[in-house]
Amino acid sequence: MTSPIRVLHFADSHIGMENYGKTDPASGLSSRVVDFLRRMDEIVEYAREHEVDLTIFAGDAFKTRNPNPTFQREFAHRIRDLSLLAPIVLLVGNHDLPPSTLKASSIEIYDTLQVPNVWVAYDYEGRVIDTKRGPVYVATAPYPIRARLLERLSTTGHTIAQTDELLQTELTRVLEALATEADQHAMPRLLTGHFTVGGAVVGSERGIMLGRDIAVSKTSIADDRWDYVALGHIHKHQNLTVGRIDAPPVVYSGSIERIDFGEEGDPKGFCWVELDRDATEWRFVELSARPFITLKADLRRSHNPTQDALLLIDKHRLHQAVVRMIVQFTPESEARFNELAIRNAIHQAGAFYFAALKKEVEQPIRARLGANPEGLTPPELLERYLISKQIDETRRVDLLEAADSIFNIEGPER
Repeated sequence: MTSPIRVLHFADSHIGMENYGKTDPASGLSSRVVDFLRRMDEIVEYAREHEVDLTIFAGDAFKTRNPNPTFQREFAHRIRDLSLLAPIVLLVGNHDLPPSTLKASSIEIYDTLQVPNVWVAYDYEGRVIDTKRGPVYVATAPYPIRARLLERLSTTGHTIAQTDELLQTELTRVLEALATEADQHAMPRLLTGHFTVGGAVVGSERGIMLGRDIAVSKTSIADDRWDYVALGHIHKHQNLTVGRIDAPPVVYSGSIERIDFGEEGDPKGFCWVELDRDATEWRFVELSARPFITLKADLRRSHNPTQDALLLIDKHRLHQAVVRMIVQFTPESEARFNELAIRNAIHQAGAFYFAALKKEVEQPIRARLGANPEGLTPPELLERYLISKQIDETRRVDLLEAADSIFNIEGPER
């Protein structure tokens, strides 16, 4: 009986992200670039310690399609280390594509130099890869390039929506062909792709998206002819076939490091897969990604807003975190707020970077009642006040009806 093939699946390293960073004195790089490189170092170390047989990188090596030579060098060091341990597949993602068809992609150099144990996958194809624990059939589905998919299709006179539908149909046909070919092999089978699957939960990748997405239906890849589907492109880790016994794991490993506060609560890591025909097991391995922390405080009724904000800071572990604070004020409480004291406290708490102090100042009631409130009747004034306090419509009607009897009481004669 053969042992399962040990596969490490990761994606979306996005080397070159520099937001919320400063210069790292040891390397001269942005400290946030160093964060991403350290996550790759953790991946290499895990692969070494657990005797990896095959590494799948499911696309998007760099932040941009034209990474600078330093970023390329640092990424290459880690790919070399992985390739010395086992074969590695580098799938081409949308951030890896060249800006024009005449230029090379950011990872094509590994193919040009014929780096041993590295397969740069920029075509829809399948190969048998020999590993220490046996052969694996690997099929690759790089980021869908519209022009390539349209080569055999006539789209003249079609709307954008109709063209997108034709592209989805063609991509589905290509994926079916890959599965049909895979079914000819008795060995474990793995599909890796870089695209959006319908039903997946998206995250901050939308903010750095390059290119226009073509969504793939889940049924196109949740196919029992595969033993594992290794996906990249969406930054939120998720298994799209969780709980299903009629389909293989269809898994986004997620990005390896947090990009912004939209990923504040998302764990970051990679997948460790024990690949076997009809008996694959896998787990998510979390990396020590940079923490992002949002501090929220409602200080509209605070008599000492600075002290209350300082108490909030003391309740959180901010050491080495990227921090932002969102505070609600009235004009009066804002006037009593010492912003410098708050910034100093966050710095003294060991925060890695203070991203922002966002103030939400409640406007006076007079301003919220609109222009010329003096010309309004008492019921109109009350209604605007209730609207400004976000009282729901049913409750407003009840209050206005109750107030009507009060407004209509005649006062004593004078």
